[in-house]
Amino acid sequence: MPPRAGRPGRGRGGPPAAGRGGPPAAGRGGTPAAGAAGGGPHIPAQHVQAVGVRRPAPGTSGRRIVVTTNHYAVDVATSVIHHYDVVISPDTLPVRFNFEIIRRLQEVIAPAIFTPRAVYDGRKNMFSPQELDLGETNSATFDVTLDDPNPNDKRGPKVYKVKLTWVASINSEVLARFLQGQQSHDNTILTAITALNVVIRMQPSLMHPFNARSFFTDRETVDVGGGIVLWRGYFQSIRPAIRRMLINVDISTAAMYKDGPLLDVCLAFLNYRNPADLTPGPRFGERERLRLSRFISSLRVDVRALQPAQPQPGRGNRRPRVIRGVTRAAAAGISFDRNGQQITITQYYQQVYNYRLKHPGIVCVEVGNRGDIIPIELCQVLRGQLVKKQLSPEITSKFVEFSTKAPVERLRSIEQALGVLAYGQSEYVRQFGLTVQPDARPLSTPARVLNPPTLRYGAGSKQQTIDPRSGSWNLVDKKFYSPAKFERWVVVVYENDRRFNQQTAQGMVQGLLSACDAVGIAVRFREPVITYENPQGRVDQQLKAAGGACREKTGGFPNLIVAVLPEGATDLYVAIKHFGDVMTGVATQCMKSNKCGRAREQYFANICLKINVKLGGINSIPDPRSVAFLTDPKNPTIVMGADVMHPPPGAQDRPSFAALVANVDSDTSKYIADLRVQTGRREMITDLEAMSQRMLQMYMEYRKHVEKKPAPEPKRIIFYRDGVSEGEFQQVVDLELPRLKRACQNLKINPKITLLITGKRHHVRFFPQNQKDADRSGNCPAGTVVDEEIVNPIEFDWYLQSHAGLLGTSRPAHYVVLHDDNNLNSDGLQALTFALCHVYARATRSVSIPAPVYYAHIVCSRAKIHYDPSGQLNLSDSATAPSDAATATLEAYRANFRPVHGTQSKLMYFS
Repeated sequence: MPPRAGRPGRGRGGPPAAGRGGPPAAGRGGTPAAGAAGGGPHIPAQHVQAVGVRRPAPGTSGRRIVVTTNHYAVDVATSVIHHYDVVISPDTLPVRFNFEIIRRLQEVIAPAIFTPRAVYDGRKNMFSPQELDLGETNSATFDVTLDDPNPNDKRGPKVYKVKLTWVASINSEVLARFLQGQQSHDNTILTAITALNVVIRMQPSLMHPFNARSFFTDRETVDVGGGIVLWRGYFQSIRPAIRRMLINVDISTAAMYKDGPLLDVCLAFLNYRNPADLTPGPRFGERERLRLSRFISSLRVDVRALQPAQPQPGRGNRRPRVIRGVTRAAAAGISFDRNGQQITITQYYQQVYNYRLKHPGIVCVEVGNRGDIIPIELCQVLRGQLVKKQLSPEITSKFVEFSTKAPVERLRSIEQALGVLAYGQSEYVRQFGLTVQPDARPLSTPARVLNPPTLRYGAGSKQQTIDPRSGSWNLVDKKFYSPAKFERWVVVVYENDRRFNQQTAQGMVQGLLSACDAVGIAVRFREPVITYENPQGRVDQQLKAAGGACREKTGGFPNLIVAVLPEGATDLYVAIKHFGDVMTGVATQCMKSNKCGRAREQYFANICLKINVKLGGINSIPDPRSVAFLTDPKNPTIVMGADVMHPPPGAQDRPSFAALVANVDSDTSKYIADLRVQTGRREMITDLEAMSQRMLQMYMEYRKHVEKKPAPEPKRIIFYRDGVSEGEFQQVVDLELPRLKRACQNLKINPKITLLITGKRHHVRFFPQNQKDADRSGNCPAGTVVDEEIVNPIEFDWYLQSHAGLLGTSRPAHYVVLHDDNNLNSDGLQALTFALCHVYARATRSVSIPAPVYYAHIVCSRAKIHYDPSGQLNLSDSATAPSDAATATLEAYRANFRPVHGTQSKLMYFS
């Protein structure tokens, strides 16, 4: 039986030093010991079954290098692991609280049964190195109290019920066979790997704040304002690799509530200085109250112990209280009945505790299940509480800055991590027979640097074909492969005319025209209408007025609207995109005033990359000779990218959005998109059949009517699916793949399908061993691929770092092949994937994932543009649901969703 909760991580283990040959050396339990991952190419046995496609031989193309990776070898002893199901009553307790209950059970309530100690995942699973004595039924229920009896408390401490039931015994020999490629991946293997992860995380989970797979310490922190402090932490995950188990170690970051007075946190969050600012009124209105309430809800606080004027029995063992919300009224304005008399909160503390509130005029907080009201000044925020709410853009920027470490610095931190992780000092690690050498070093693995595809630009280019170097190239002396043209356009300036005057606007126009001329975009009317508008006004009316002015001047409505926006104008951007992409079908291009006012040629060249494809042009194509698989005229290929975006944490009443993007041309450079609303937090794409059918139809129509191809139907489909965890791979095979096949059947076509998962939510990193193999940022070069030693023993997967590093340590993408009718080998799929990372229209750089997947992510992130900005229903953080019923809420979002305009649906409006 598999574990009851939690998903396995996505990191995939790590390798030994390169070049070590010879047969694998057995570890203490049949699991190969450190350094055992040599012995030539690893191919699973014929009888072994994989979730997806079985691993083929590794690729051979490209230049060979050696990289260091953030993995440590771990030796696993032969043992039997006993799996128990855990039920704690009540079942609504936080994970942190569950850990306290299990610790108390093992150390105080029943230490004789739990010797040696078992490990626990915080929810439903316990693993023990020995069978627990739970009686003949292999099941027992324990009464656990977290506090010792207090003679002053007549009620006694609260009792929690813990029921343990034996589930299964797992012999680690099956795991050893799996690592050798001799055993299929099944629930036993999954449970064994999960158990080992619980083992290494048990000690840190009891000692430090933690989330799913990371724990955090206050050794390195930074206060970023808004009541938030960033803490450095460590990620760790045991992963199966070829012929052995490895521990993937990385640094991580968490946002924590600032500990100390709750009043200080509230003021910092709202950017207030004076406690009196929290007085209900114009400054602290309902909107600010709701924002603050959402931010501090579920926060645990200590309430200052006040000595009652009269001794009160039954008030022992005061535990932290959990905030439920913020009151609408102040302490002096909230009254309740006490002994038949109405008194205020202020009077209550004066009468009962002889305590005069310092700030009786400000709001209070509601705590506990009963909604007790406590003055903010009496609350202290406990240390080490993770912020699970969506962070503001300003805090997010600081979060990214704190998280960013250059490769050399990151590797140094990873090397120092063993001292903090202290595997040798953990009684849990020792009792389960895991060994990590105290002097262990991050492992090395063979890698290859793939050759980039040749890119082709248009006629008139000084250099019509180029071979990108180091993951980038430039537009100097190059014409677009298929340049667009537009006749009429308007410029709408939303910035203050003192910051962006007419002269600046004219300079911006000339810079954009020069860039268009340089890349071949033809512009008929060279003097656009320029208008200045109030960013607080009705955007649709303003843009219609600008269009009318254009018609008066030129005799027609504009083909392009250029909008100049002030800093932080997200709502304005959404309104402009809604008007252009959804309402009217007119292409829009937004620019920030502080960038375009006195921009250089490179800035406007980048703007032209976006404008050209929005108007139907093609910037560049991969040269057909360098990507023969994609451009084979006998086997037309359509490439699709799919992604799903879920609502932010805490937003239970919002939908998810599913996007599908696909090329329509023969050169895999011109893409279209489809976006659908679906049930919140549902990962599988509900409407995939209809969405993919539309893509296939538009592909065939384009090839037939535009490219004039005699056989327009595709022979191959390459489908990249983003955002899916390992635990959902089988669902993709069982649910999404049949939907894609049905779409083909509906159109009476039978293309061969290759389906890959694209993943970036992992912690695998690569570091060049030799400086000559590093790029300018110190990262591995673009095109670095790893498909040996640290990868899965039986599944067809690999890592590809397809982009050049800019800041920090680059993260490779992880690819898993779940289905392949085209029978592609490692070299073929890796080269194809790397080529698709070069056709991203918005940049002259290779990107980290294939362009259609990148586009799908962008389409999802722009879901807001499909809703009327002036309507009641939107996707802002402060939006409230139109109904308490989840179904009604989803239907409201569906009913108000507006697809893109018919004109834009055939263009790359999302670029």
